[in-house]
Parts: sequence; C-alpha cells; structure tokens
Amino acid sequence: MAFVVVVTENVPPRLRGRMAIWLLEVRAGVYIGDVSRRTREMIWQHLAEGHEDGNVVMAWASNHESGYEFQTLGENRRLPVEFDGLHLVAFQPQEKPDL
Repeated sequence: MAFVVVVTENVPPRLRGRMAIWLLEVRAGVYIGDVSRRTREMIWQHLAEGHEDGNVVMAWASNHESGYEFQTLGENRRLPVEFDGLHLVAFQPQEKPDL
C-alpha cells in the first residue's frame, strides 16, 4: 500500500464521482488515499479514459530517491521534467497576447 494524491482540474463530474469511490475528496478535485499499486494503476486508467479536456496529476509515495513519484495527464503550464534522475516540475510562463 502507498499513499496517493490525485488533483483534477476541469474534468467531467462523472469522473470526479468515480474517483470518490476509491479515494477521499478532501477539497474540490483533490483526492487522497492509501491504495495498492494495482488499485493506483486502475484509478490512473479511469483518469486517462475520462479526463477529456481537463488535467490531472497523481503523486504517490515510493522508494524513489525523492520518496515519491508522479505522472500527469492533459495540458498544464507545469511540465514534468527529469534532471539527474530526479523528477521535477518546470513552470511554463503564460504566453503574452499579441498587441
């Protein structure tokens, strides 16, 4: 078992309802729980199939050097990058509108 956090933005209500079956929704679109690897992978499959135009990040405790791992779905200004074996997040600035 490993602690899992899922954050969703702009996903369909039916997907949010489905996540509440396995995880506790502590804030709108923020889910936590202690699940097995198999359950985590099944939840990720549901997220991948149902996120539509929204975006999702899932983070979980692991034996990785940082103590956690994460993966993302959908467009977001925060982009996962790997640097010397560490999983980090780069922030893409918002594009300025043409004048």
